[in-house]
This record gives sequence, C-alpha cells and structure tokens, in this order.
Amino acid sequence: MRNRLTIASVLASGALAAWSAAVAAPLRIQVPADIRSLDPGVNRDNNTDGVVLHMVEGLVAYGEDATPKPLLAERVDVSPDGLSYTFRLRRGVKFHNGADLTSADVLWSWNRYMDPRTDWRCLSDFDGRGSVKVTSVTAPDAASVVFSLEKPTALFLTALSRTDCGMTGILHRDSVRADGSFDRPVGTGPFKFGAWKRGEFVRLDRFADYAALPGKRDGYTGAKRPLVDEVRFLVVPDPATARTGVMSGAIDIMPDLDSSAMTELKDDKRADLSVIPNMGLVGLIMQTRDPVLGNVTLRRAVAAAIDKPEIVAAATEGFGKPNGSVVPTLSSYHGKVQDEDIAYDPAAARALVAASGYRGETIVMLATKRYPSSFNTAVVSQQMLRAVGLKVEIEVLEWATQLDRYAKGTYQMQAFPYSGRMDPSLSYETIAGPKDRQPRKLWDDPGVQALVDRSMVVSERAERQAIFDALHRRFLADVPMVMLFNGIASGAAGAEVRGYASSPTALPRLWEVSRAPAPPPADPKGPTCSVSP
Repeated sequence: MRNRLTIASVLASGALAAWSAAVAAPLRIQVPADIRSLDPGVNRDNNTDGVVLHMVEGLVAYGEDATPKPLLAERVDVSPDGLSYTFRLRRGVKFHNGADLTSADVLWSWNRYMDPRTDWRCLSDFDGRGSVKVTSVTAPDAASVVFSLEKPTALFLTALSRTDCGMTGILHRDSVRADGSFDRPVGTGPFKFGAWKRGEFVRLDRFADYAALPGKRDGYTGAKRPLVDEVRFLVVPDPATARTGVMSGAIDIMPDLDSSAMTELKDDKRADLSVIPNMGLVGLIMQTRDPVLGNVTLRRAVAAAIDKPEIVAAATEGFGKPNGSVVPTLSSYHGKVQDEDIAYDPAAARALVAASGYRGETIVMLATKRYPSSFNTAVVSQQMLRAVGLKVEIEVLEWATQLDRYAKGTYQMQAFPYSGRMDPSLSYETIAGPKDRQPRKLWDDPGVQALVDRSMVVSERAERQAIFDALHRRFLADVPMVMLFNGIASGAAGAEVRGYASSPTALPRLWEVSRAPAPPPADPKGPTCSVSP
C-alpha cells in the first residue's frame, strides 16, 4: 500500500511553509538613535523605552484609553480607605529563563527600584517627594503582593504604569550580575533579549513560553502574542532614509512620522499609515497677568474668533480632530461635558473685543518651527484674530528660548504644545497652579486648584468624572488657554506587515504584528492535511 496526499494537504503544506518563512524573517523597525540602556526606567529615553517594554511587564499597564489595567496582576483589590492595594498575580506566567513569576520577584524588583543606587527615574514618584509614598510592600503568599500607602491617591496605578518608569517592570534576579550590577532584562514580555550591537541594532527574540492574555490588544496590556521569531530595531537617524526604506521593503516599520512624512506616505500603496490622537495638548496659551490679556472678556473674544476645524486641518495636514478640553479625546474621562466648547462666532468675537475695552494694543504670539503643527497653528490663528480686530504679531523663536519664556511666564500668547499626561488630573495640574511660585502655570485660581487636588485623591470613578466636568466648565468660563487639538501618534508599516498600530504613547508595539501571509487560525480539530491509505 502507498500513501496518497490529498489536494488539501498539499495546499495546507504550501500555506504552512509560507507562514513559517514569514514568521522566521526578522521584523525590522527603525529607531532614530541608539538606545541608552537595557535597564527599565534607568538611563532611558523614548527609543530605550520602545525597546525595553517588549521585554518587561509590570503589574498593571495603560490600556488604549490611558486607564491602568491588570497585566501581570490578575486583579487589584483596593481597601476602603484607599491605603492598601493588593495585587493577585496571574498564574502560569514565566520569566525568559523559565522560572515562574511569584510575589518574591515583585518584592525583589521593587526593592531594587527603591534603592537610590539603581538610579531609577521614578524613585521620587513613590518615596514621598511626589504625590505617592509607599510605606511598605509585603507578600502574604506566593501569588499576592500588598502595597501600603501613606495617604490615599488616585494616581498610584497610573504611576506604576508609566512607560518612562519602565512600567515598573518585574524582573528576575538573574537580570543582575553577582556584584549587583545590571546585566540584561530577564522579564516576562513577549520578546526576550537577543543582542545589542551599539550604534547599529538591537535584536529581540520571540519568547515561546509567553503567557498571553485573552482578547484584543489594549494599549500595553490585553493580547500581546509574539507572532514573529525576531525583531530588529535598526538605528537609522535620517527620517528620509527611513521612509525610503519602508517603501523599498528594507525597513518594515517606521514608528514615528512627522506631518510631512504622513502627507508623503498617505496615498502610497507601499506603506500603511496608522494615525491616532495621543495624550498631548496643543493650543493658544495666554498670560492672564498681562495688562491686555488679563481681561477675561478679551480672552473669550480670542476663543470665539478661532475656527478650530480649519486650524486643526491646516496644522495637522488633515489628520487631527478638534478638542476643546484639557481631557484628551482618548481618555475614558472624556465625555459629553468635555465636548462642550466655545462656538466659533466672528460676530460675537468682535462684540466681545469692543466690550473688553481693547484699544488696538499689539499682542505678540510666540511660536517655533521646531514643531510644525504648533507653528502652523500660530500662522492660521493670527489671521483669524486679526479678522475680528485684534492686532496680533508672531515672534518666531528657537524652541529652547520659547520654552524658557514659557517657564518664566514672560509672554502674552503662545502657540504651545504640551507633552501627554496619561491621567486628566495630571493634564490639569500642568496648567493650573499658583503663578507666584510657578510662573509657568496658566490658571491661578484657588478654587480650581482645590478641585485638581481633590481629583488626585479620590479614586471613585463617578466622583472623579464630576470633578473633571466641573473643571472643564470653569476652563471655558475663564479661558486661560484656547485648547485646540491633541497631538498625533503616527507610524508607517510596509505592505507585508500585518497588525501594526500606533499607540497612545507613540512608542512602537510589535506584539500581535506579523508578516504576510497572516498566521493561520488554530484548528481545534487538529491539522488540516490528511494521509489516506
């Protein structure tokens, strides 16, 4: 007797071979500069974070809506007084060296981070110098860890999730040498460390025993399966060279694009764009102690003179969407109240200008060409403000000079971009506060500050939402800033890449990403090819 392969088995074998080849081929990602270290949250920058967070994971992580959600923790229980957080660890999670994750590893990692010799970026965020002070960490059993706080705070889980803190990644003690110096990250992430050739590339290898969560990708949690055998972060400093590499197939993913690159690649079939808003804020900030703009009626005139859809379209090459709230559109706290805004009404703006007593004084708006979206915002808004009778001139500065003027409060108006904060309390804290102590603050109002402070303490969601709603309505009444739009996170992937999506943090995510052909779906009945006698 002889075996006969069915047609289905031949086709399946061909598909399997193609899939195997796609999995084995390295996924090549451009980074504009070399990483600074492999130690989570230590000697880091954005390039470093984007690499390291593929290897390490924390107890919690940001979801797509910037809300901290369980990752290595199965669940988090908070005591009624808000002073105790109990993390129940997921079972079946392994480190890259094959060891099982236990509470002892959490304690070891935490103690290492809190040792000043580690030089962890976020030490001051947990030792009492910031809004959080952890007084003790204990492990009642192998699957439970309890963090005790000095006082209640709504920002503890947010702080643990921060990507610039390395997500407070849990490491195995094999990550350090016998003398205590850091060697390499032995974490639980979907990829493990392979090699680092300084100035050229970092190679990560698929972690075959990765314990994936069910469901869909969700920020830095959710589904995180490694679908390729190897990823390579290639150091390519020149963005034009990187764009050419994506279109030619030499580079698979360029994770950070400027507006000109987005426009260039938008209609190119050799690349797929992924564009989403991030948590950054872009708007017109005003000095409320200025003799002219200290008049709230005039600031309301400025707000009514701005056609936000037109400005946002011009400033973002059509990729952005207006947002009149300090709470970013991606945030789970952005609701119907945050959609309320001062309407574009040139006639009303002219009437407000007249009512304010404005006498034709020159208003100087600072801008920089470092950030094209911010500069374009200044140019377009200048014309709109002039159209309602305001004499506005633009002064273009180097970014460092503009930032210095912002920090000192020595300006009338600026087209200004803020980097993203992942919690609305932190977004409001960026702009609200006493100017005498912090001249960079825009909104000096004790009642507002009390609301911001309260939002950082209470953790009950409905109460926090009510606070943010109240802050937004006061923001529209006082107009310390005309909020225009959130920043944009955008990346480009080559035509063979499947599943790549930009993240709210603008860092690359290479889990759930594959090459064509896409991975075949699992067959619960077993293999599709059969052999008949």
